[in-house]
Amino acid sequence: MELKQSEMLRIFVAEQTRYGHHPLYEEIVREARIMELAGATVLKGVLSYGHDASKVMEMGSNLPIVIELVDSVEKIEEFMPILQQLVRDSSSRAMITRESVRTGVIE
Repeated sequence: MELKQSEMLRIFVAEQTRYGHHPLYEEIVREARIMELAGATVLKGVLSYGHDASKVMEMGSNLPIVIELVDSVEKIEEFMPILQQLVRDSSSRAMITRESVRTGVIE
């Protein structure tokens, strides 16, 4: 199997953050799909603290959501202004990380 160089964009948002009538994380994935990014996964945290929390966030509160997007550096770069606009329009904050990854598919 040959692995190709890609990039992973990880976006951390609060579960209850809304974009209009929908959760922000759903809108982010919808936009990624429209742009035909290679893949997206949404993960729900069970416990966290960090950039937007002064205390540990526990079950039942506004838990963290992590959206992972994978594609070429160029496609991720094209997606960044859309992501920034979505977060601004939601009147919220998001933390992101970007890292180089090698991707491949096993069939």
